[in-house]
Amino acid sequence: QVQLVESGGGLVQAGGSLRLSCAASGSIFSPNVMGWYRQAPGNQREWIANTHSDGTTNYEDSVKGRFTISRDNAKNTVYLQMNSLKPEDTAVYLCYYRYRQVISWGRGTQVTVSS
Repeated sequence: QVQLVESGGGLVQAGGSLRLSCAASGSIFSPNVMGWYRQAPGNQREWIANTHSDGTTNYEDSVKGRFTISRDNAKNTVYLQMNSLKPEDTAVYLCYYRYRQVISWGRGTQVTVSS
């Protein structure tokens, strides 16, 4: 079983930046995928980015050029650098880990962007 703990959320003004971290512990296997979803009140969970063990990254279109995902395999940690934040980025950001067909989730960290 894998446990994920997110950190780094908070309140920021539009145009500002935040860096989220997600530390994984437990039974970590490779190759794996780690990434982020977000969920705003009343909305469905939305995938925004992931990174594979080999460093490959993928982004949802609305965050391309503003968000950067990275990982430290030695620390089993994934990061999400968020720049040029907009009020519509306000959501709970959830980290996930996927190995084969098994997915583990963190509890999420709140990001609030004020206009």
